[in-house]
Parts: sequence; C-alpha cells; structure tokens
Amino acid sequence: MLEVENVSKEYSTPAGPLRIVSDVSLSLPGGSAVSIMGPSGSGKSTLLYLLGALEPPSSGTIKLSGQDPFLLNPKQLAAFRNQQIGFVFQDHCLLPQCSVIENVLTPTLVSTPNGDTPGRAAELLKHVGLGERLDHRPAQLSGGEKQRVALARALIMKPKLLLCDEPTGNLDQKSAQVVADLLLDVHRESQTILIVVTHSSELAARFGQRFELKNQHLERV
Repeated sequence: MLEVENVSKEYSTPAGPLRIVSDVSLSLPGGSAVSIMGPSGSGKSTLLYLLGALEPPSSGTIKLSGQDPFLLNPKQLAAFRNQQIGFVFQDHCLLPQCSVIENVLTPTLVSTPNGDTPGRAAELLKHVGLGERLDHRPAQLSGGEKQRVALARALIMKPKLLLCDEPTGNLDQKSAQVVADLLLDVHRESQTILIVVTHSSELAARFGQRFELKNQHLERV
C-alpha cells in the first residue's frame, strides 16, 4: 500500500518560496497501475521523486507498506529505496562499460543477495526479449532495447513500487509500444504498484487509473 497524505513541495528562491506540488493525497493498494499526465513544468517529475523517496516533502507524509522513509537515517533510507522501489527514467542511465546483465545486477551490489540474483537477472532479460544479449554493451543496443534493460534492472530487487518517468519519451512509436506492453505485462505478473509519468495520451489511456497534475494539484481524470 502506498499512502500519500497532503504532500506539498516547495523550494526557496530569491523571490520567495516556489511551490511545485500542493496537497497531494493518494492511496494505492498493491497491484495498482496509475498514469500521471500534465504539461511540461507542472511538477510531474518532482512528484515522482517525492514518491520514490529521492526528495523529502515540504509537508505531508508518504508511506509505503506502512513505512515513512523520511523518518529513516540516510543509510536506512538508501537501503529502503534500493529494496522497495524500482526506477525507470526517460534516459535509461545504463553504465556503458558494463554488460547488459551487469547493468541489471547493479542494484544488488549494495544489498545482501537474495537467492540466485544472476539467474533472476537472466530470467528478467529473457522476459523482456534480451535473453541472447546478456554480454552485449549498451552501445550495441537500440534505444528500445536499452529501456528494456532499464526495466529489468528496476525489477531485480522485486520492488513493491515501480516508478517510471517518461519511459517511452525518447523512443520511436514501435519501440514505445514494445516497452509499454512489457511494463503492463510485468506489472500484471508482479502485482507491484506501478506509477508512470508520461506526456503520451496513448500510453496513459492504457492504465486503469489516470491522473493529471495541473496548477500544483493532482486530479483524477
């Protein structure tokens, strides 16, 4: 369960406080799939960073499975993000010097191994259609393939919350369709809480719950 209650975020500027997100409340049980749209600069990415415990809210509370990550010390917070939350960004953020399977395994390097993580990484890559590309480097992959590696990496720790920031934004239509299909397919199997921020109305329409962030507020569509 993801519980967001009256969350706001503002930054200090020379002209005074600048509020980006205001009084957002949301309650999502496991298995929820949500899309969030909004114009550029509306605060969508900021909201995602708040939900992913990358930035603290200025006010309000965020809890995942009953735990408020912002009450943890820095070491505990890093472990919480690593173990509970998966991220897929518009830029895949792969390490160019590492192979495909090494990129998928990077989140396990700072965590106690849970079972056969290399085997799980290989299975995830097979699931996203890259079972024959384990030893390839990112430079040998297309944009869509890189994003599929990023998806496998986000799932390696079996997160309870999967956050995607414009996961198809840099892809051509065909690759975007493949990545969107995989996102929803993986979500159905894993029953994570999936939240996708997107500019694509076509992608957003595929989600059971749709929201729009405008004028600092999150509104159900």
